[in-house]
Amino acid sequence: MSKPPSRSVIKMIFTNFFNSLKPRQYKGNYVGEDYFGNKYYEIPANPSLGQRRNQRWFEPTEKEAYGQEITAEWEAWLRGRRKQPPTVEELTQNLAIMKMKERNAADLEKKYGKPKDAAELEKRTTGIGSFPDYEEYEITPGKGKREK
Repeated sequence: MSKPPSRSVIKMIFTNFFNSLKPRQYKGNYVGEDYFGNKYYEIPANPSLGQRRNQRWFEPTEKEAYGQEITAEWEAWLRGRRKQPPTVEELTQNLAIMKMKERNAADLEKKYGKPKDAAELEKRTTGIGSFPDYEEYEITPGKGKREK
């Protein structure tokens, strides 16, 4: 029977010390770009340095704009829900679907528009909520109908 390897504390300290002197990667690898112009980067995981997950981020087109749009595919990649970054074909296909939905919604709005009773319903709504205020109903229970 062989003896299990012993863990030497001094050996672990020296190994960790020498690993800490190794140069680390601070600049990420360029992964791709979306149709908004955002650029995406990644630093692969390095378990020997204690890094268990990939570091992923993006650089927006406008550095000072805080309300940047990110496509759903790239956001899933950033959050680690997908392993591979989205392809150009996938992005263009989803952009075409998004544009088609916008055109269809505009066509339906043009065709049907607002219902005629919508303006009358908006006039009758009062208060914080969107509950209509009808004259034939009591406002406070037991106080009777509203007087004109």
